[in-house]
Amino acid sequence: MSATGQTGDVDDAGLAQAYAAEPAADGLWVRVNMIASLDGSAQGEDGVTDGINNAADKRVFHALRSYADVVVVGAGTARAENYGPADGTPLVVVSRTGEINEKLLAAPRGSVILATVEHAAGLPAARAALGDENVMILGGYSIDFTALRRELAARGWTQVLGEGGPHVLRDLLAVDVVDELCLTIVPRVVAGDHLRIVEGQPIDVAMDPVLLLEEEGTLIGRWRVRR
Repeated sequence: MSATGQTGDVDDAGLAQAYAAEPAADGLWVRVNMIASLDGSAQGEDGVTDGINNAADKRVFHALRSYADVVVVGAGTARAENYGPADGTPLVVVSRTGEINEKLLAAPRGSVILATVEHAAGLPAARAALGDENVMILGGYSIDFTALRRELAARGWTQVLGEGGPHVLRDLLAVDVVDELCLTIVPRVVAGDHLRIVEGQPIDVAMDPVLLLEEEGTLIGRWRVRR
């Protein structure tokens, strides 16, 4: 893996430097990591990201997780991708219904935190499985993503990594919670009816390029949200 326009591999220390965070005024840095094909699909033929990712993407995926204090993901993505706990990093699962997959409900106490709403149907079961202290109430009927950022800061998690899905990313961007988008573009075209990295009502968020790496045709970049 090398920086575009340069020769030589980027080692682990160089990769960590390339992805150094720049905390915002509230002390947090929220980056979201996504993957897409050349024609914009965030999924392979099997309907999950594993259908399009590769070794270069996996290297950055695991590196970004190792830098993070907490990982945030939507319940739908966690279910589709068969998420388990995030290897020692707390995992915050965003679910308006309060329902998450069984693997996460059965995780050790404190490894999984639910971000949900007061009127979620699955709230009682989630509290029983995860513990009250591991349930965030962020609104009455819909998730308040600005409140999510404040809650993450209150818990001392300053390096925040979001992993989608596309609807959660759209909602995070819409209320200006995201500081940075990390995107892997794999050199494949998949066609078909697949999700993009952002789905939902239209938004318009300008971003500035920060970094672009390349490995065997795979492009891995960082874009900072313009403010």
